[in-house]
Amino acid sequence: MEQATLVRRAVNDPGVPPFGEAMVPAPAPSRDGGPSLPVELTDDELQLLAEIATGVTTDVAARRLELSARTLRRRLRAICDQLGVNTPIEAVVWAARKQLI
Repeated sequence: MEQATLVRRAVNDPGVPPFGEAMVPAPAPSRDGGPSLPVELTDDELQLLAEIATGVTTDVAARRLELSARTLRRRLRAICDQLGVNTPIEAVVWAARKQLI
């Protein structure tokens, strides 16, 4: 079986705000079936998803991102809630399909 490798794409555009300030709009499914609202993920959130996409545990990802494991899990839960998905893996798949990571 082949293993997929996800690589975060760098943007070298002088018009792009510095790291942590850029927002990426994307539609999220609504939970009640109504019109979906746009979702915005920061570069930090995308970096977190990219780290999880490498297949490491949350403890290892937290160390690499210089966060506590609890903070990383809390941020992952917030991202999942924002995207309207149930698991961090679904959030990673969403970001990969949007070619954000």
